[in-house]
Amino acid sequence: MATKSARKAQRKFKFERQMGRIIMNPVVAALDKIGVRSHLVVELETVGRKSGEPRRVPLAGRADGNGLWVISQHGRRAGWAHNITANPKVRVRVDNQWRSGTATFEPDDDVRARARSFGGDGKLSQSATAMTMRAMESDPVSVRITFD
Repeated sequence: MATKSARKAQRKFKFERQMGRIIMNPVVAALDKIGVRSHLVVELETVGRKSGEPRRVPLAGRADGNGLWVISQHGRRAGWAHNITANPKVRVRVDNQWRSGTATFEPDDDVRARARSFGGDGKLSQSATAMTMRAMESDPVSVRITFD
């Protein structure tokens, strides 16, 4: 029998996953279609592990010269994380430019510091981004996408 803490974590995961699928991802995608984009949002394209079809999801991310950092807020339980485990070759859209790369989970990375780095240069925006991500996470892990 699962502990009270484990049941609570599972309920949170299910709730947050539904919020993302039903509300957050469609809203971000709709805004993107009409040209409203945040510099924080990247689009990740994986290959579906069962379907073999391309799967896209908007994520908060931060690019550097060699690649991109994103956080899987639900660790390896996220659908796109399952797809990366099956096939780490991905494409990402950063600033309206598609790049191909290879994704790896980085469990030793400091996820809290990584989340703060997504907020930009201002302390307030860093804190707000980190707090929002923390509220929506259940088992976060950093993911590094190294560009080809």
